Amino acid sequence: MVCNLRIEQSTWFKWLCVASVIIGIVLLTGAYDPASVSTGIFGVAAGLAAGLSYALFIFGFKNASAIGSPQTVLTVAFFAFCLILVWITDLGEALSVLTSPDVWWFLLLGVVGAGVSFIIYVIGVRRTAPKTASMVAMVEPVTASLFGVMLLGDQLGIIQILGMAIILVTITVLSVKQAG
Repeated sequence: MVCNLRIEQSTWFKWLCVASVIIGIVLLTGAYDPASVSTGIFGVAAGLAAGLSYALFIFGFKNASAIGSPQTVLTVAFFAFCLILVWITDLGEALSVLTSPDVWWFLLLGVVGAGVSFIIYVIGVRRTAPKTASMVAMVEPVTASLFGVMLLGDQLGIIQILGMAIILVTITVLSVKQAG
């Protein structure tokens, strides 16, 4: 899709890197073992839609941030997101957050996790090529796994560590090749 839009040149090397990262993610998440995967076709479709949406998000924000301020871009994006979510949200459940004893945690996650991080993201995307931003995004499964290990006490097996190594080596090789 990105190649059809003539935003970036497709090469065999880039496709091999994408395949390598996918293999690393499969090993890291355990998706190679069908018995351990508890998602159906809807989960697979949602995952693929999330990946496509993220690609559109990166290129859309790159273009939008060149036109407006990060705060304006985020306001428009969050307003559009709210319009979409209002149709699929359980309003009773959403309103129960207001009376929850954990309301401050929800606010903290919303402000820091969505607000501040996206402002920093838009500022970074303004100064970064989309291919670099997508390359950095490939590290996300590794960081999520490491946070699980450090904060939640998760244990990683040899296959998961191998998956992390494949992802990190691929991103390193890709970034060195693009820098040189």
